[in-house]
Amino acid sequence: MEHPHRESAQSPGREDIRTGLTEETIRLAFLDNLLYVQGRFPEVATVDDRFKALAYTVRDRILRRWMSTIETYQRANPRTVCYLSAEYLPGPFLGSNLQSLGIEEDARRALAGLGIDLEDLIEHEEEPGLGNGGLGRLAACFMDSLASLQVPATGYGIRYEYGIFTQLLRGGEQIEIADNWLRLGNPWEVQRPQIAYDVKIGGHTERFTDGEGRLRVRWVPQDVFRGMAIDTAIVGHRVNTVNLLRLWAARAPEGFDFLAFNRGDYYGAVLREIRSETISKVLYPNDEGEAGKRLRLLQQYFFVTCSLQDMLRVLRSTGMPPERFHDKFCVQLNDTHPAVAVAELMRLLVDECCLDWDAAWRVTRHTFAYTNHTLLPEALEKWPLELFQSVLPRHLEIIYEINARFLDWIRRRYPKDEERVRRVSVIDETPPRFVRMAHLACIGSFAINGVAQIHSRLLAQTVLRDFHEIWPQKFQNKTNGVTPRRFVMLSNPRLAALFEETLGPGWERDPDRLQGLERHADDPGFQERWRAIRRGCKETFAALAARHSGVRLDPATLFDVQAKRIHEYKRQHLNLLHVVTLYERIRRDPSIRMTPRSFIFGGKAAPGYAMAKLIIRLISAVGETVNRDPLVAGRLTVVFLPDFSVKLGHALYPAADLSEQISTAGKEASGTGNMKFAMNGALTIGTLDGANIEMREALGAENFFLFGLTESEVARTLAAGYRPWEHYESNPELKRAIDLIAEGAFSQGERGAFQPLVDHLLRHDSFLLLADYPSYIACQERAGAAFLNERGWTRMSILNAARMGRFSSDRTIGEYCRDIWRVEPLPVAPPDRRTPRPPEPAPAAISAR
Repeated sequence: MEHPHRESAQSPGREDIRTGLTEETIRLAFLDNLLYVQGRFPEVATVDDRFKALAYTVRDRILRRWMSTIETYQRANPRTVCYLSAEYLPGPFLGSNLQSLGIEEDARRALAGLGIDLEDLIEHEEEPGLGNGGLGRLAACFMDSLASLQVPATGYGIRYEYGIFTQLLRGGEQIEIADNWLRLGNPWEVQRPQIAYDVKIGGHTERFTDGEGRLRVRWVPQDVFRGMAIDTAIVGHRVNTVNLLRLWAARAPEGFDFLAFNRGDYYGAVLREIRSETISKVLYPNDEGEAGKRLRLLQQYFFVTCSLQDMLRVLRSTGMPPERFHDKFCVQLNDTHPAVAVAELMRLLVDECCLDWDAAWRVTRHTFAYTNHTLLPEALEKWPLELFQSVLPRHLEIIYEINARFLDWIRRRYPKDEERVRRVSVIDETPPRFVRMAHLACIGSFAINGVAQIHSRLLAQTVLRDFHEIWPQKFQNKTNGVTPRRFVMLSNPRLAALFEETLGPGWERDPDRLQGLERHADDPGFQERWRAIRRGCKETFAALAARHSGVRLDPATLFDVQAKRIHEYKRQHLNLLHVVTLYERIRRDPSIRMTPRSFIFGGKAAPGYAMAKLIIRLISAVGETVNRDPLVAGRLTVVFLPDFSVKLGHALYPAADLSEQISTAGKEASGTGNMKFAMNGALTIGTLDGANIEMREALGAENFFLFGLTESEVARTLAAGYRPWEHYESNPELKRAIDLIAEGAFSQGERGAFQPLVDHLLRHDSFLLLADYPSYIACQERAGAAFLNERGWTRMSILNAARMGRFSSDRTIGEYCRDIWRVEPLPVAPPDRRTPRPPEPAPAAISAR
């Protein structure tokens, strides 16, 4: 029997079933995809079938806009931003894409007519395992803003088969299992097997003279594998621009050795394929050992060379010569992971495109811009020279040449200053010798930026001081931002609806309009609506937390939240000392009055980071003890949410009352979780670190709970010879809290369970928890008292949301476009939904991308 909509899809004046946006067309398209793509009819379809049928329905509408965007870019040949990032953390796509297309309510009604709840399908979607934390989420926010601002851009990275890991808790300890996010497939990606590039590794180099008498270098690799493009559309919000996220998957040149198979060597027949595909198998392999370091270096080179080769292909399609590469592309290095791109572009231009060295270097240093994301020296990647040479012998030769020319210039500029020469060299001569990737990025880039005002200042004063003295004009600040479209509109639709009712439509594209909420901050009726929305968010999250952890939270309590990567400098254990202090106060005086609190933790520890994993174990142990003690029931609850993700964040950010941003001053580059919480009305308790400083300036000091040493006070304290033991001995509450942990109060009497953590605090305390403890406890008391003043707290909550507009990633991207990339928006005309066009051949359709 003919499907009932087939005739209508082709009728004159009717919407095309592939591109139409009305409720009826979406319903017909959904049924079409359910039958012809999923091979199911409604009565037997699973939730995954339904999810994919809707995803393909949405993707069809995106693809036409995507082709229109490509055609526009082909005609105009604009300067294009290429964003190189080792990770992206986009979160689930379905809700975001429906929102960006403006068809969420039409889709909801179309499905409801079939007895299907849209929220069930949104909840079913697996989160892409393409990133870890703030770095990947920032990259995803930037891609969203680039498309929404209609800026020609491509994001490049790795299409990991497995994400960082799925975090489980067993006996309170973090257990890592594979994040098999692709096990059910990914309907959003488009595989491009015809776009693939050779990736060479190992081997040696040879000098030869070419036919024109020029001395050349040939890289003879030990092995070669391929990188295949897998594309995902990044949809601009309520515009027609659809940009490209192109991720690379590793493949063997020949996937199956038939001769080996016929010899009976069945394992050998697929060995090369297995070895090759390992490159893009897992996000951030444990690099404690030599094999892990080698794989991580291979991953970084893999996506860099594929991306640069892809750009050269696009350049050739425009007819532009390689000498104009930097006119066509501005390549942003998102941290030091892609810094090998400086050497790789030189290799491609010199060895493959036959440019002379000076011409190639001129192109290279006008192509790259470098964003630094850390002040921790250990996070500024450097590779053992022997390892680097074994993997990338030609690149080491190029780095030697770049370094030699650079150091000659330094010696002329700073004569008789060999100590400076040693400090700025790309090669760290300290045995066993290392290649410093941040130095390579600084030398090979025309712009260098930090990601918050304090971070950019400290970069220039500390870890990159020498380069700032050499090139002060290169250095800029670009304070990070987040997209309110995902982290308010999608995460908190009830609040977004109040914003639209109060401010009018379109506030999410002009977040400065949020300031209009300020005039309602003291309105009792508006306050009551605000509190009702927040109560609903807290109830929703409490139900989710009960499902995930088994712990029941009271929505009437103060939700005190710290959700971020577990690291000593982020000081989750300072938060825990506060929990233990409150617990001890109640035990000592059960009649004591205090603000009821629910402490909510979330975040992953790197698999090889023993101290961070011990902190997770302590959070779990304290929670288990506190939650079962009837003495504190209703006053203190502690929960650790395993496997924190963007998806969990959708529920958590709107529910938080108090956002913990308590890193040691001078250690956090920026932070973006602080922004997501505040945009939803959470108040912040924090130090003067990262973007906290600028947030406090925007929000008003009276709407921010500040504590702790400043960055300069931290430096002076450490320089004077910090003695944490003295703080422990002089503060009775601190001493009791640490003693409880040491004596086994939270480990069933096992005294040594947390001894490494206790010993480090008392002997070293590298991140000054004990020095900041009294200020933190006092600040928490102020926050607890403020929460009991319902009207006052609500007023501060409204003002927080109202004053966060400047922390939209749209503002950040606008500054990058103006000050670094020098690119302009290029609007895309809307595609005609009523006259279907035949698809163009794939190679032509993507040739300019």
